[in-house]
Amino acid sequence: MELKNLVERIEMLEYHMRLTAEALDRTPYELNKLVIANKLSEKEAGQFFTLCEKMHKLMEEQKAEGFLNFHPLFNEFSSLLTPKLNPEEVVLACIKQQLFLPLMNEFKKFI
Repeated sequence: MELKNLVERIEMLEYHMRLTAEALDRTPYELNKLVIANKLSEKEAGQFFTLCEKMHKLMEEQKAEGFLNFHPLFNEFSSLLTPKLNPEEVVLACIKQQLFLPLMNEFKKFI
C-alpha cells in the first residue's frame, strides 16, 4: 500500500474519531453516525454541508419567487448527494440533529 493511501486513511480515521467523541458527549448526532457508518472522508462531509447550504439558499430564493413545491429541489439534492449516503437517511438524521431544519423539513415530504 502506498504511503499516500495510508496517510489518507489515517486522516479519515482521525476525523471519524473526533466525530465519535462528539457523539459520545452529546446526543443525538445522527448525521455524524451516518458519516462514520458510511466511511465519508472529511472532504466528502464538507461537500455535503456545502450542498446543503446551496440547496437551502435555492429553496429560500424559490420561496421568494412564490414556489410551493420543492420536489425538483429534492431530486437535485438526491442526485448530487454522494452515493455513500441515502437521501432518506440523511434527511431524517439532519432533522434529529437539528441541521438545515427548514430545508430538511421540506425534503421530508418527499421521502
